[in-house]
Amino acid sequence: MPSHGLSAVCEDGCVANNDRLSGLDSSFLHMEREGAHMHVASTIIFEGPAPTHEEFRDHIASRLHLVPRFRQKLREVPFGQGRPVWVDDPHLNLDYHVRQTALPAPGSDEQLRNLAARIFSQQLDRSKPLWELWLVEGMADGRFAVIGKSHHALVDGVSGVDITTVLYDLDREPKGPPQTPPPWLARPEPTSTQLLADALKERLTSPREIVRGFRHALRGPRQVVNGAVATSKMAAASVRAPSTPFNVDIGPHRRFQMTQAQLADLKRVKDAHGGTVNDVILSIVSGAIGRYLRARGYETHGMTLRAMVPVSIREAEEHGALGNRITAMMAPLPVWCEDPVERLHVVTEEMGDLKASGQAVGAEILTRLTDFAPTTIVSQAARLQPAQRFFNLVVTNVPGPQFPLYVLGRQMESIFPMVPLARKQALCIGIMSYNGQVNFGLIGDYDAMADLDSFALDLEEATAEAIATAPPAVVPPVKAVTSSNGASAPTERSAR
Repeated sequence: MPSHGLSAVCEDGCVANNDRLSGLDSSFLHMEREGAHMHVASTIIFEGPAPTHEEFRDHIASRLHLVPRFRQKLREVPFGQGRPVWVDDPHLNLDYHVRQTALPAPGSDEQLRNLAARIFSQQLDRSKPLWELWLVEGMADGRFAVIGKSHHALVDGVSGVDITTVLYDLDREPKGPPQTPPPWLARPEPTSTQLLADALKERLTSPREIVRGFRHALRGPRQVVNGAVATSKMAAASVRAPSTPFNVDIGPHRRFQMTQAQLADLKRVKDAHGGTVNDVILSIVSGAIGRYLRARGYETHGMTLRAMVPVSIREAEEHGALGNRITAMMAPLPVWCEDPVERLHVVTEEMGDLKASGQAVGAEILTRLTDFAPTTIVSQAARLQPAQRFFNLVVTNVPGPQFPLYVLGRQMESIFPMVPLARKQALCIGIMSYNGQVNFGLIGDYDAMADLDSFALDLEEATAEAIATAPPAVVPPVKAVTSSNGASAPTERSAR
């Protein structure tokens, strides 16, 4: 079992290096202002009757040792002399973090979306561990939901999937008796003096860390040159992101919509026209945005929007570790193109050029260098980056488990991601695949995207339009067999 970011605190209360936030993780704290909450979330729908709050809370308690960060809170270093650190919370109260609520009758999907949007609109309390789980009862058809959110400083999309597979089961009825979690006792919380001393000590020894970081980041001269050039191109391309109704001032309140496609259908589109499934998704998003803008009188001729697409740089051995291991690419969204096949070819070609240019490599170098920036510089950088200068919206596609998950014997039906909005950014599109599904979670600013429901319909229509361009799914042939009474009956022919 991976360590999941297990921390190490000295007996005298000093903080180990792996407890200090990275520059990237810290930047998510500094970006959280003016209505932009930097937490990620998901709305998960389960079959069957909901467990009791006590059952669900105790189930989560039995898994907390697998996700130690869920027992920790953040402490700021005095006078801003270092990035914040994770420390054990001696007052951890699971009744605060694992909550229970219910939908009024009839318990519709719309009511669930409204509840999820309200929960997502509330900032997490930084004096406590930065996560919540809401058990939602009263859904129609005897179902229930779990709405979970964690701060982006704690988790990125990929490690969020890892947490999901830890907290939930692979089998409806887990084999063997439940394991007793190991005993846990909060380690001594460092004093402000200790936090300051540790930060100053780390600063004195940081030249060695900087040399090692540069050696790692600049591995291979050709990669560095290509990465630097690509980063310059990325910045130049990002500045050209056009003005749109999505790039306006936002408030603290959110709207949420959900829509779904089948992974097999999108793979058929990819197989028919080339590219990757991610290219197909970006072309569908482009088509939906084009429909949305044209229906509101916007001229889209020649318009290409820019989507910030997070790219995981998490190594295989890092799966299970919390914190952020992501960089970004600025993907083109050719909203000018109304033909779904041509649009896919444009996206495929341009994404291929971006990947070949090493844009993500260049962004990764910048990401690594932020780990060595003083906290005041990181804070100012986060304040001085208006999102509209770089991209129009975030489109993030996270591969989830392609097998069913369970909680207390109930199967997970669907999981819809919820992505935070940055300043001057009124729309984000999160995508997560799960067990053959491709689930779209749409987050919009409450005022600027009052018609988010309409955009969800545009996305569904663009998805159907793309799927219609691919050959139909192959249905297994049938052959007639003779029953004992001589009648013929069809049967599925076994695949060779």
